[in-house]
Amino acid sequence: MQKKEECPKYYEFFNSVKIISGYKALDNIASELDMLGARKPIIITDKGVSQAGLIDHVVNSFGGTQVAIGALYDDTPVDSSIVAVNEIAGIYRQQECDAIIAVGGGSVIDTAKGVNIVISEEADDLMKFTGNNRLTKPMKPFIVVPTTAGTGSEVTMAAVIANPARNVKMQFTSPLILPKVAILDPVMTMSMPPKITAATAMDALTHAVEAYIGPQKNPVSDAFAFSAIELIKANIIDAAKNGKDRDVRLAMANASLLAGISFSNSMVGIVHALAHATGGLCHVPHGVANAILLPHGLEF
Repeated sequence: MQKKEECPKYYEFFNSVKIISGYKALDNIASELDMLGARKPIIITDKGVSQAGLIDHVVNSFGGTQVAIGALYDDTPVDSSIVAVNEIAGIYRQQECDAIIAVGGGSVIDTAKGVNIVISEEADDLMKFTGNNRLTKPMKPFIVVPTTAGTGSEVTMAAVIANPARNVKMQFTSPLILPKVAILDPVMTMSMPPKITAATAMDALTHAVEAYIGPQKNPVSDAFAFSAIELIKANIIDAAKNGKDRDVRLAMANASLLAGISFSNSMVGIVHALAHATGGLCHVPHGVANAILLPHGLEF
């Protein structure tokens, strides 16, 4: 007899991020900043995104508006670092910026979250805010434009930032670090090569699967996880084969976002635990590690 699906006796679900998804969704950034009372953002990105010309799409969206870019930082490391966070926070203050726009993948977004913590808490040391729910003040206006479709960081209430001096990665978790707005525009992911497309998609799939089968699952997280799985199943092959297909790219971006919302309110499991350990020890890309380990985790 099939086991009856039971509703948890208690659960919580939270996500406050405004989502703007579609072709030319980037055109909304200026108006969103205006509604947040901001006109001088700092843009945080990395060399890869900058050299690919993706920042131009964001900058061009400000044409004819009252938005003036306060600063552009494009030296975010592959692994988000407390050193980069402190450096960017100093630039933010020096240039008197009033908002943060993160354009990139998980490392860029986590770095931007760390910057927002330091600025908003008026702190000089990010270390004191490690752990869960250590934040006390509202964050600065924060908009995220993802350039990959895997981490779901644009809708998660956590950030992982490395401390090179201690050779450890620190986690910061709080609903307060959620961005105000996440903008999904297919033009921002169309330059991803096939291998990265496939690897990041497997990261998103693992998020969704582990959220769907984990012990902390709930009916709302299930709905997001199932939708993510269906979108990935229908589009992952086409995304890897034909990266210029806007519809497929948009579908994968939404799948990543849905999976991110789901696991933020359910949690991941053994596959991610092993993938993080494998990545740290053997330097295996996170999505690739998830792809290798997912079948074994499901069997376990």
